[in-house]
Amino acid sequence: MNTSYNIIELDDIRCDVIYKDIKNVHLSVHPPQGRVTISAPLRMDLETIRLFSISKLGWIRKQQARFKSQKREAPREYITRESHYYLGRRYLLKVVEQDAAPKVVLKHNTIELYVRKNALMTLRKEVLQGWYRQQLRELILHYIVNLEKKMNVKVAEICIRTMKTKWGTCNPKAKRIWLNTELAKKPIENIEYVLIHEMVHLLERNHNEKFIAYMDKFLPKWQHMREELNRSALGYAEWSC
Repeated sequence: MNTSYNIIELDDIRCDVIYKDIKNVHLSVHPPQGRVTISAPLRMDLETIRLFSISKLGWIRKQQARFKSQKREAPREYITRESHYYLGRRYLLKVVEQDAAPKVVLKHNTIELYVRKNALMTLRKEVLQGWYRQQLRELILHYIVNLEKKMNVKVAEICIRTMKTKWGTCNPKAKRIWLNTELAKKPIENIEYVLIHEMVHLLERNHNEKFIAYMDKFLPKWQHMREELNRSALGYAEWSC
């Protein structure tokens, strides 16, 4: 895809303009600092883009304020008695050193992390993140079977990875859905919302009235769930218009 770049200054707000081989202009505000990007068609002149961004200035400030007030998890050190979350519930981490392959075991009130003696924090994090990915994948695959029948769509592939700005994304053409590993820490209803949201994109690519109608049909309380998810700690969902 052909791309070029430019910058627009709106008062104290900098907008990074990225020209792409696309049909419509797309503006995004990214957490955690509220960085603004605008994806624009290759032949759209900068003044037109500036006028568009000015019309969205109030919306941009609203989203930036939302990110600044949003709760953030403290940095983790992956040590015993540190708080970690799984499916919306708080657990205490218990690090167990042993001369065997690393693993994670979920107990009633604890997440037991088994690693070799003197394992670095980076390795502890990698093992726990791998466990989160596996748990989320198994959970999602269980839900997809029923949702595919209900929505009359087919998901070709589910990918789980850590994403900085989105809870999920969808490639309608490839029928591929990507989900953020961080979702494993959230309540089931939050995970269900993101999954249905991305699956609806298999029926409607854009966030238009048709998309909203599908969301209302398949998940009547979706707007409440979206707000709840984006108020939670580590709220990486990207806001776009």
